[in-house]
Amino acid sequence: MAREVHPELEGSAYPLLAYIGIEGKVRVTDIGLHFGVGKGTVSRQIKALEELGLIRRESDPLDGRVSLVSLTEEGDRRYTSARNARMGSIRALLGTWQPTDVATFADLLHRFNEVIENS
Repeated sequence: MAREVHPELEGSAYPLLAYIGIEGKVRVTDIGLHFGVGKGTVSRQIKALEELGLIRRESDPLDGRVSLVSLTEEGDRRYTSARNARMGSIRALLGTWQPTDVATFADLLHRFNEVIENS
């Protein structure tokens, strides 16, 4: 998925890009908390995403010590395109399933994700 966004994007940086894409403007510290990684790891990934022109960093107007990151227009375009392509692939894979099977799968996947998040 990362290579679909940008040929130089590392796979480990894609989840951060997706999180920023979903959340909009987000504090760098919140990214670390969300993924359970340290400041150094987040800083390296953020720097790489910035250098690729996929995100921008700015100071929080309420607290200048805090950095906020968001997708650039190019980052949003690339992320949205890759996400839509992936969703199309998933729809095609599930296209032969009965609607009740898809609903059951979605329910079980949701339940599984809740267990993971709460563990």
